[in-house]
Amino acid sequence: MAKYVYPAIFTPEDGGVSVNFPDLHNCFTSGEDLADALEMAEDVLCMTLYGLEEKQADIPAPSRIEVVQAQTKGAEFVTLICCDTIEYRRFHDNRAVKKTLSIPSWLNDMAERAGVNFSGTLQDALKQQLHIN
Repeated sequence: MAKYVYPAIFTPEDGGVSVNFPDLHNCFTSGEDLADALEMAEDVLCMTLYGLEEKQADIPAPSRIEVVQAQTKGAEFVTLICCDTIEYRRFHDNRAVKKTLSIPSWLNDMAERAGVNFSGTLQDALKQQLHIN
């Protein structure tokens, strides 16, 4: 889970702009115009990398932008697209998961008397342990 930057090839077509990520198999999209295509590119990149992370599959290293070349001359161009799969997870997979854990009785008693929110405390501790803001 991390931030990624990959080169993408943008190709103007009748009725829109197609986008292809040459480093990632089956990672492509399109948009009605350039702004829409940029937004769709970020979304498909995050979705693809999120899927690879979930499968614990190898994530290909991104090519340097100067190595990736447009297929045709003219309006086609290459640019970098970035995404953050942690933010993607927060937005798209915010399901609550029940966990059972054990703590010493004395610690439980003190925390309950102090009105500690156990769920919030565990979430905060996990974020700190995983270096997630």
